[in-house]
Amino acid sequence: MNSNVLNAMTVDVEDFFHVSAFDGVISPDNWHEYKPRVDKNTRRLLELFDSHQVKATFFVLGWVAERYPELIQEIHQQGHEIASHGYAHRRASEQSPEVFKEDVLRSKNHLESLLGEEVIGYRAPSFSIGYTNEWAFQVLADLGFKYSSSTYPVKHDLYGTPDWPRFAYQRKENITEIPIPTHKVFGRQTPIGGGGYFRLYPYALTKFLVNSYLKKEQQPYSFYFHPWEIDEDQPRVEGASAKSNFRHYINLKKTYGKLDKLLHDFSWGTMKDVYNIPSA
Repeated sequence: MNSNVLNAMTVDVEDFFHVSAFDGVISPDNWHEYKPRVDKNTRRLLELFDSHQVKATFFVLGWVAERYPELIQEIHQQGHEIASHGYAHRRASEQSPEVFKEDVLRSKNHLESLLGEEVIGYRAPSFSIGYTNEWAFQVLADLGFKYSSSTYPVKHDLYGTPDWPRFAYQRKENITEIPIPTHKVFGRQTPIGGGGYFRLYPYALTKFLVNSYLKKEQQPYSFYFHPWEIDEDQPRVEGASAKSNFRHYINLKKTYGKLDKLLHDFSWGTMKDVYNIPSA
């Protein structure tokens, strides 16, 4: 076990009705029709992190921050890192440079006004910076971000840059990109970064893959998930495809227990601490 290696624990703070899997049946114009559950779920996570004395990076959706400022301040006061997940959970690959900048800046400004300090990290919804919109890195650098975690070097129908770097690297725009981890199994890059794959895999497999990654790659590991993934009682969204339903609802009742084990079996910190990101 590589329990002494410090790895990055991250949370994408959004609600169940924000996810990209439901874009076809839930419009942002209709978000007000759903009762938010993100505040309760995130506070439950804070208690879990506290029980393991773990500090994490919370990539906060601006929409959530505007409605739950006390939650964001509480996360910060407990010593966790606050980063941006944009404002409206629109894929960066579907935005123009102007719209992307407006969305990210709205989130950054609001978070900084709540915290009284600079927000230096960003993660694009659905890891949506890739081949068609590398310009997004320059926008982020111009806005003062020091790092991004917006790429996933796998093949996926919603995202993926399989031939891009697998480990944290400094880009020409003077911003550090921290890809979601993959592990090469039989020559194929297997997703091991969290999310739906964490819910799908048996925990023993996840533990094996993470340990193998740490041993083979000699790189820190980063993990991501969402507050709604510990919420087995969330409402079922009507009209979504069978694929979307499978991706979203698979093993929700098991996630909290798996997280508890993951937090115990490995050492965790924030993105800025694990990857030595300077604040200025």
